[in-house]
Amino acid sequence: MRSRYSAFAVGDTAYLLRSWHSRTRPAEVSLDRGVRWTRLDVLSTTGGNAFHSEGTVEFRAFFRAGGHVGEQYELSRFCREDGAWVYLDGTV
Repeated sequence: MRSRYSAFAVGDTAYLLRSWHSRTRPAEVSLDRGVRWTRLDVLSTTGGNAFHSEGTVEFRAFFRAGGHVGEQYELSRFCREDGAWVYLDGTV
């Protein structure tokens, strides 16, 4: 989760696509260059260790855009694909 947040923050769309489950991955990702991500708060997690194949991350991500401050809340689902943790989907 933190690596995907970092990818959003630096605009690394290639990493975002690589770390997205093949079943739910979009053809492309376009990021708003006017959004500056400023902080990530992980609120809770389930699963996600070496013995699990699925997990969730509940988080708030804070940003600045057009002189305004905002936040995004999401409950994200992750699972293993070819041995790697990937983003499956989320509820905003």
